Amino acid sequence: MSVKREDQQLDFIEFALQAKVLSFGEFKTKAGRLSPYFFNAGLFNDGASLGRLGEFYANVLLSSKIEFDMLYGPAYKGITLAASTAIALARSGRNTPFAYNRKEAKDHGEGGTLIGAPVRGRIVIVDDVISAGTSVRESVDLINAAGAKPCAVLIALDRMEKSGNATEIGQYSAVQSVGKEFGLPVISIANLDSVMNYLAQSHDEQLQNYLPAVKSYRSRYGV
Repeated sequence: MSVKREDQQLDFIEFALQAKVLSFGEFKTKAGRLSPYFFNAGLFNDGASLGRLGEFYANVLLSSKIEFDMLYGPAYKGITLAASTAIALARSGRNTPFAYNRKEAKDHGEGGTLIGAPVRGRIVIVDDVISAGTSVRESVDLINAAGAKPCAVLIALDRMEKSGNATEIGQYSAVQSVGKEFGLPVISIANLDSVMNYLAQSHDEQLQNYLPAVKSYRSRYGV
């Protein structure tokens, strides 16, 4: 990992902490696991934080060197994420179309489930995290049905966590499973390793105290 990439990850972790999107403590996940941290991208909920978030997404996407034609944001969180990323890309000199879906098809107005630019070419799916991979699978189906081609998935945080629940632990993480199932690269702004690096380098004693619990969780459920 380059120094620049590591710095970008640590900057994002600090940004997420300031926005209270990333928090530490004890949280029960949908899978029934007790996680020492919680990431809620829905708390990027004002213009300034959403604008900066889009810059992080845009920078990591451009740094990946993946060739793409447009962005797609799965409802609901992915809509604002794709929009903010498209705005950041345009400000950097790359004006990129984006589209998103609605949960239920309309039979009036523009109709259908897809909204925005015509879905064509190579599509980057933009979301917050990949938990079970359901959103990605639905997005791939919609994009393929429109005659376009998914080329990557762009997320904020890779939890680097094996699938399953508190007692049954799978072999792969949701990110790995999506990569294997669809042959798609998954690009993340940050991951659990960068969260641990941030805690280890922090001068905040309270934050440092969370590191053993995160390490333990990583050891038990991590890939």
